[in-house]
Amino acid sequence: MSEPRTDVPSAQDEVVEICRDLIRIDSSNYGDDSGPGERAAAEYVAEKLAEVGLEPAIFESADRRTSLVVRFEGEDTSRPGLLIHGHLDVVPAQASDWTHDPFAGEVVDDCVWGRGAVDMKDMDAMVLALVRQMRREGRKPPRDLVLCFLADEEAGGKLGAHWMVDNHAEHFEGVSEAISEVGGFSFTAGSERVYLLETAQKGIHWLRLVAEGRAGHGSMVNDDNAVTALAEAVARVGRHEWPLRMTPTVEQFLQQMGDVLGIEVDLADPEPALAKLGNLAKIVGATLRNTANPTFLKAGYKHNVIPQSAEAFIDCRFLPGLEDELLATIDELIGPDIRRETVIQDIAYETTFDGALVDAMVASLQAEDPGARVVPYCLSGGTDNKSFSLLGIRGFGFSPLRLPADLDFSGLFHGVDERVPVESLRFGVRVLDRFVGAS
Repeated sequence: MSEPRTDVPSAQDEVVEICRDLIRIDSSNYGDDSGPGERAAAEYVAEKLAEVGLEPAIFESADRRTSLVVRFEGEDTSRPGLLIHGHLDVVPAQASDWTHDPFAGEVVDDCVWGRGAVDMKDMDAMVLALVRQMRREGRKPPRDLVLCFLADEEAGGKLGAHWMVDNHAEHFEGVSEAISEVGGFSFTAGSERVYLLETAQKGIHWLRLVAEGRAGHGSMVNDDNAVTALAEAVARVGRHEWPLRMTPTVEQFLQQMGDVLGIEVDLADPEPALAKLGNLAKIVGATLRNTANPTFLKAGYKHNVIPQSAEAFIDCRFLPGLEDELLATIDELIGPDIRRETVIQDIAYETTFDGALVDAMVASLQAEDPGARVVPYCLSGGTDNKSFSLLGIRGFGFSPLRLPADLDFSGLFHGVDERVPVESLRFGVRVLDRFVGAS
């Protein structure tokens, strides 16, 4: 076997420009197919892979809603494969709200700015840069890597990961484990840097509530007003205090963070401990219970007309094993006269913080950041790992980034002025390189 080449561009050389290129491709997902789709981004990724001799298969679930997958053969093809997946779509951004154009991919203050910089074109860029380096060097991974770049994650994955699982599961045959977004990033607690590895995520159940009433003139007395009935139901849902529900991942996270912070964590009343987590408290707090947030309303068409019906939309998130409890509570809150309809539903997911893959993730982080602690956590949102879990693939959030202590990382997801430090991208490439080599 020939020695790997060393006279080729490294992933650290390329990752920043690839990230900027991807950000400049507007792949905003409005949830209704009105956006540009992921085709241009997928074509860019396919070209970058083709340049190093890989031949991705490209699929469209609908016009411009594009995903692609390719298998990078490993040294031992008899071993179960590893899936590395990322999504190409981003949530919309309004340029007037931003300090820098969200689709310009500018480098300012040693950060790459733009929509997708952390969700998740940063990880897409790191994976592309690493694979390109490995191919140029003639270096194979220990086992097959299946690389998948997906559409529609920001709208639940119906046209992306779910569609690929339902229609092209053959591309994931023999894959046992997966990594993707929202994990492996650092959080500074006191003098210690802690990396959060995502091993669980809440499920999603988006609801439409519908009230029916008697239409009429706005000047008349109406004791069957659909808007009034709906408003009362929405207020009950929005003000409901959901009970504490401790899952294994959250319990393990709180216990380990208590050790880091040198405090006693009362699992029956963890709120005081959360207060010491700073910006992270918002994410962790949402994983202590089910949640249901009213997000928008639809009713009426004229000021002096009482409409016959009114609708409200509720974003419900449930912890693993607690979907039935959530829906039963919603039904109790809204009462029998409000109709509940499902708009989008997806499972919750949880795995354990153990095994050879977890060991490889921990070791790769600690090799680049000696002394760092790695802890499991539950994501309050969701990722495409849910879809792949339906194929029996054990998924983790592992998109490694070493971050400045003062960066509100969780606030950048879907927020304005989204950005990722240049050095964090280069750190992530080095960690992924070690991880892939050890996996």
